[in-house]
This record gives sequence, C-alpha cells and structure tokens, in this order.
Amino acid sequence: MNTVISICKGIAIILMVMGHAEPPELISNFIYIFHMPLFFITAGYFFSRKYLDDPWSFCVKRFKGLYVPFLKWSLFFLLLHNVWFEIGLMNEQFGNWTGGVTHPYSVKVFFQRLMLIVTSMNGYDEFMAGAFWFFRGLLIASIMFLILYKLIDSKMKLPPVLGVIVVCLIALGFNAFRLGFGFRLQYIPNGGLREVWGIFFFGIGVLYRYYEERIGNRWWVSLICLGVLCVGAWNHWCGMNNNGQLRDIATLPLTGVAGFLFIKHISTLIDLAGGVVARLLTFIGSNTLYVFIFHIISFKAVSFMKIMWYGLEPGQIGCHMVIHYNNHEDLFWLLYTIVGTSLPLFLLWLWRRHAAPRFRLRSRLSFPQSTNNQ
Repeated sequence: MNTVISICKGIAIILMVMGHAEPPELISNFIYIFHMPLFFITAGYFFSRKYLDDPWSFCVKRFKGLYVPFLKWSLFFLLLHNVWFEIGLMNEQFGNWTGGVTHPYSVKVFFQRLMLIVTSMNGYDEFMAGAFWFFRGLLIASIMFLILYKLIDSKMKLPPVLGVIVVCLIALGFNAFRLGFGFRLQYIPNGGLREVWGIFFFGIGVLYRYYEERIGNRWWVSLICLGVLCVGAWNHWCGMNNNGQLRDIATLPLTGVAGFLFIKHISTLIDLAGGVVARLLTFIGSNTLYVFIFHIISFKAVSFMKIMWYGLEPGQIGCHMVIHYNNHEDLFWLLYTIVGTSLPLFLLWLWRRHAAPRFRLRSRLSFPQSTNNQ
C-alpha cells in the first residue's frame, strides 16, 4: 500500500467534508479549486500501461469499485427516502442553500429514479447522497481515458508519456469547446463537464507517476503551489462544478495540479514523521468510501446540536447539507467536519470489530462447508 497517497486521499476527503460544512467563504473557495481534482489525480496515479493489453480487466475492476457501490448505496438511500420524512430528518419546508426542497417519493417517482440509478447512474437522492456524482464521474473518466489512450497508442505509436499528454490535451480542448459554444453531452447527466475534467486530471495522475522522482518534494515548489491556491481562492476561481467558465481552461488545471503537489508534499512529511496522525490519515484515506457515503447523514447529529444551541425551529434539521443559519460566523462548520469524517469511520470500526465477525460466524454455522466424509 502506498501510504503517502492514502494520506493524500485522507486529507482530500476531510477537505471535501469541510467544504460541504459551509466554512467561511475564503476557506470554501480554497478547498473547491483543487479538492476534487485531487481525487482524480490520485486515481490516475495507479493506472498501469498493462491495461492497454488487457482493457477488460480494467473495466471490470472499475465497475466493481465504482458502479457496484454506487448502485448498492443509491438503492439504500432510495429505499429510505420516505423514511427520513417519517422520522423527521427531512421535510418539505427546509432544503438547500439555493432554496430547493425535497419531497416524499410516490411509487411512480420511486421507479423512475430506480431506472435512472441503474441505467445512467443518475436519480440518486440528492439530499442524502448529493456527492454521488463522483462515482459516475470517475467511472466514465477512467474508462474514457483508457479508450483514448489505447487508440492513440495503437494508431499514432507515440512514446507512452506523449500519448498521455495527447489524451489530456484532447480533454482540455473538448471542455474549451464545450464551455465556449455551450455544447453538452446529452447522454451524460449535467452535460459531461465534470467527467471530461476527470479524464484530464486522471491523465495528470498518470503523468505524475512517470515523473515522480524528478519532481520530488521541494519546499519552494510547494510554496509556489500554495501561493497559486491562495490567489485562486481570493479571486473566486472555479472548481469542478457544472457551471464552468471559459477561463477555467487556464485556471483549473493550474489549481488542480498545484493542490495535488502541495498536499502530496504535506502527506510525504506526515508519512515520514509517522505516529498517530500518519496512522489516522492512512486509515481515513483507505476508507474514504464510507466517509463519502455517510457524511451527509452524519451531519444531522450536528444539525440537531445547532438547533438546540440557537433555539432554531426543529424543522431545520432538514436543511441540506447543513443548517445555514449563521454558518459563516460561528464555528459549527468545524464540528460538522469532525463529525462528518469521524462518525462514519467510528461506525465502520465498530462493525469490523464486533458485528462483522459474528455475522461471518453465523453464516458459517448456517451454511456449513461440505466435507468428503459424508
């Protein structure tokens, strides 16, 4: 296991939770200009050229690692959607920061969403699984990267590094065309902007793996990267959202790469120092899936405390993702971050330590293995 990359992913998932916790604007701007590219770059870091000769195994691996958990947990939240209304965690009065609210699903809407989940990785519960676009984004980006890379490698016979660069340039050019002329990929939800950015940053991860030793971990590079991120945050540069601007073609690759190099340097120092922090971040980075899936529902525990603290209307528990009252002035965003990260992992630890062994034991007792002495 590459513990440095695991620490990178651990920091990235904490930043994602913090961004969803609605911190002060400058912090939010800082996080959003690089935290999602960081996930795609770390995914591309582990890509191997061997998959050009065996693309099927790569696709199967991607579907098992992305489509299957998306399907399982989207169905989980779909089945429980109306239950959240019954127990008071959601309501039709309070919603997200743009004013939208959610409603109980009718039988017809339930099956419409079910079909969207299965066929297009869309239709998931936006208020409890609002970050699930990442499953689809990484699945499409990684497979499209493989297809483009294989075509270029077979037709153009370029050196491996140059082939990856061409793929990145194709993705960058496509998004420039899409943003400049308003073109959308009709068969991908939200037009495919994030997915194409995903191809670009996935390729950046592959390129970094080639040049990792040459790049190294230099303080002056990290300081420059931090400066780039601060400039981007101050000037409200965009991240990987669905409402991009043409200037993103210049700014997002810059902040995405700068953010990765900066976090990678910090992660390397943490890994070298060892200790509790390194072990904790490695554990978080190795289990980002569970934070990703359950951080929004975990936020509800903090929302309940905020309602009690300020004497707010109880229905505000249904705010998405967090209660917006006084959110940029108080420090509840820190508590949201801590609970949103730690509660899913604590429950995972309890399951693995206590429930999972008993479950496996009962399974073995219920379905004993056959022997040759029958």
